This record gives sequence, structure tokens and C-alpha cells, in this order.
Amino acid sequence: MKVYLINYTKDAKELLIFSKKTRLKMNVNSFEDIKNMSEEEKNKEIDYVFGTIGSSWEFIDYTFLIEGVTRAFTHQLVRHRVGVSFAQQAQRVVNMSDFEYISTGNIKNNEKFFEIYKDGMDMINKYYEILIRKGAHPQDARGILPTNITTNILMKINLRSLSSMLNTRLCIKAQDEFQDVARELRKKTLEIHPWTKKILQVHCVQHGNCAFPNYEDCPIKKKNLIKNFDRKKILNVWESKRSEYQPKEDK
Repeated sequence: MKVYLINYTKDAKELLIFSKKTRLKMNVNSFEDIKNMSEEEKNKEIDYVFGTIGSSWEFIDYTFLIEGVTRAFTHQLVRHRVGVSFAQQAQRVVNMSDFEYISTGNIKNNEKFFEIYKDGMDMINKYYEILIRKGAHPQDARGILPTNITTNILMKINLRSLSSMLNTRLCIKAQDEFQDVARELRKKTLEIHPWTKKILQVHCVQHGNCAFPNYEDCPIKKKNLIKNFDRKKILNVWESKRSEYQPKEDK
């Protein structure tokens, strides 16, 4: 899996400040005045922007190319529908013979499981190639392709939606592949806009409460770090504890 930051809003910090100040009398010259502020003045304004309603965050966009991920992951990714645009590799027109795939969770870490998994993938590929060779169209033959086949997806997302996505997908309750992608999205964003760190956090670090109140199997909750809120200790556990929630069947 690789994440590339393809494009992003230029003068993002200044635009955030400008958009938040539109309740005042603003004009083009006002934007130039903001650009001429000292970094200390800008950072003070940004602290205010990140401590109030997030509508102004929507003026800042990022475009990411996410490569070598499963379609199982992209099925989860596209559930984030507000302030996000997607373009994905099409199995309808691309011949997927000799496709690549990923194993996850306890299949990836169990040799016995992986051998069975690999045999199944090889068989699917074999019958997919037979269908294509005999004249089946890719858009029809794709019906037998596995969920964990790899794919590429282009995503444009605004800062408010990115913050919301990372709040939940950085959480250890998220599936491990999404956690990995979320950490890379955060890393790439902080490389160019380090001042966004305050709002690009797992939910409990940013807001001081849990996004999933019914989820008890959490190392952070077991240490009572939310009930007795300690942001620094929560962040330390999150950074050091790589975990994955195992969904249970609904009764």
C-alpha cells in the first residue's frame, strides 16, 4: 500500500483565516493582509479557527492517490461521502488476469490459513483467465473476482471531512488496512501542513471522549484514560498499541 499526495490547496493557512473572517468586511486586499501576517499571528488565528465551527475547513482540499489496497478497503472508504470525490480503477474494462491480492488479519499471520487462501485465489485467477480467453467480457467475468484483489483509487477530500474520517479510522476499532491508510493520509498531510495536527487525531485524543461508547475492548478504556482524561497518555497508547477490533455477528 502506498499513499501519494497529488495536490492540495495552496496558501491553505491564509485561506482558512480569510474564510473564518468573512463575517467581517473582507476584500481582496484583506487576503493580502493575512498573507503578510507573521507566522506567530497566523498560528494564533489558526488556533481560533480549529476551536470553533468547522465550516471554514471545507475550503481546504487534498487529493490523494492510494495504491495497492483491497476493494474490501475501498468499499469502506467510499462510505465517507460528504466533501469527498473518488475515481477508481475499473474492473469493467481492465483485464484483471494475474491479479494481485492481499491477505489480512489472522489469515496473513497464520501459515495454515494462508495456504488455503492462496489456493483459492489461484483457482479464481485460473477460471477468470479461462472466461476471458473464451471471449467473456471483463465486465461480466469480474463477477468471480475476490474482494481482496488490489486496486488504486484517487480521492479528493476537504480538511473537515479528512478530520472526521481520521477521527474514526485511526481508532483501533477500524479494520487494520484502513488504520494503515489513515495513518499514511495523516502523515502526508502533516508533512505539508503540520499546523493541522490539532484536528487530525483519533477521536478520543481530539475530543476527549470515545466515538464508540459501546466498544469496551479498548486498551485506552481499560487504562481509564478517557474517563480520567489524559490526552498525552492516550496519544502514547494509540501510537504504541497497534490493534484491530474483530467484529461480532449481530444477534
